[in-house]
Amino acid sequence: MNAKIFKKTIITLFLTFITVLLLPLKALAYVDWPANANILSEGAILMDADSGAVLYGKNIHEHYYPASITKILTALIVVENCNLDDVVTFSKNAVYNVEAGSSSAGLDVGDTLTVRDCLYAMLLQSANEAANALAEHTAGSIEEFANMMNQKASNLGCTDSHFVNPSGLNSPDHYTSAYDYALISRAAFMNPIVTEIDSATYYNLPPSKRVPTGQTIYNHHSMLRKTSGNYYQNAICGKTGYTTLAGNTLVTYARNDQIGLITVVLNGNKTHYTDTQELLNFGFANFKNIKLSTADITTKFSSNISMIPDFNEYIIEPDDNASISLPNNADINDIKSTMDFESVAGLPANALCKVDYTYNDYPIGSVHILSNKNANYVPEETKVVTIETAQSEKNNKNIIQITGQNFSNIILSFSKKSIIIAGVIASLIILLIIIISVRVHMAKKENDFSDRELRIYNLLKIGWTASDCGISEDEAKDILKKH
Repeated sequence: MNAKIFKKTIITLFLTFITVLLLPLKALAYVDWPANANILSEGAILMDADSGAVLYGKNIHEHYYPASITKILTALIVVENCNLDDVVTFSKNAVYNVEAGSSSAGLDVGDTLTVRDCLYAMLLQSANEAANALAEHTAGSIEEFANMMNQKASNLGCTDSHFVNPSGLNSPDHYTSAYDYALISRAAFMNPIVTEIDSATYYNLPPSKRVPTGQTIYNHHSMLRKTSGNYYQNAICGKTGYTTLAGNTLVTYARNDQIGLITVVLNGNKTHYTDTQELLNFGFANFKNIKLSTADITTKFSSNISMIPDFNEYIIEPDDNASISLPNNADINDIKSTMDFESVAGLPANALCKVDYTYNDYPIGSVHILSNKNANYVPEETKVVTIETAQSEKNNKNIIQITGQNFSNIILSFSKKSIIIAGVIASLIILLIIIISVRVHMAKKENDFSDRELRIYNLLKIGWTASDCGISEDEAKDILKKH
């Protein structure tokens, strides 16, 4: 069994502590999940910005046209791939490949702005030519940028979306769902640069051909402006959208001291602001967010991991941003958890597994269990080499002091013991061959397992039931039989 398989096996065995260590469970009476929101738009969602739990939904997987809220995804991709001080030159295609009368910042062919300027123009003024120019600057063409959009959406777990342009202008092949766009918006608002730009109420654009004195642009999202009748105190940022096919669309991110909320409203008929206010009021009044990466959880978890002999190379802990969502009157002890070894979409590279939490069958969040390298770890081999080196240096000093007579005595002593030593060496060789054969056999057996089967097998060995592992009794028998 190689070292890597051995370490993964040991780690997996101790993952069984997680659900007990993080959140002890006991059977209590469930509080009803709040549902008293009255939403008129066709599609809508309320999501906890931290846990990703869906707190309210209406037609959340139906396909709708997103219109200009598309630009949130565009901004995220641009920020992740470009330097904000890069210079963007506006091409003829960027300026004129837009619908007549659609949102614009008045930029013309040959104008040059920084990526930062273009992001403000796109997110605040909803400038479609700025979206096109950013796409061309980032990917070389609008078509190639659309491929990046679809790949990013897929990486975030979206399954109901397809994008063909960076602006959201009308196309039958450009669509999303409330759930997918909440996932996209959540990822975007975790990026501090996107949030900073998108939360600005105004920005001064530099001079351009059509506006040689420069211009001040203002955020279209009226919930962010104190002078607006739609102003909402806890709103941080968001994006408006409208086309004839999409109707009114709106994304909003808001936060108070207890919870952060993301709303997506699709195909609204001029009710997008009232629906958003209804969702935010509903969320703030009825739900709480509970952080899971607390000091005492980490301490308990680490203390159990430290019991593994000579296994200090990794630190096993929940991810820093782990949290769950619950109705205000719900008891944290009334939740359930399952370990997921198969889902990989969105998981960090160092994740060992995911623990999914539910409350009365409602998904309320997940925590990734991570294996992080211990910066203070010193391999045992290094310690042994250090000790042997010191001992060797000491022995070398002693050898120098040996006289010719002493050397003769050593030779005579060696001849008397040679038979005994030879026998011991032969025995050690035979023992080594046996150990190697056993380990090769064990490694071959374990290589026959998938990663998922190996993890489940180790859990079954220590007493977990098939139900605990989320598999059938027949599959559990097959896994045990294969070993």
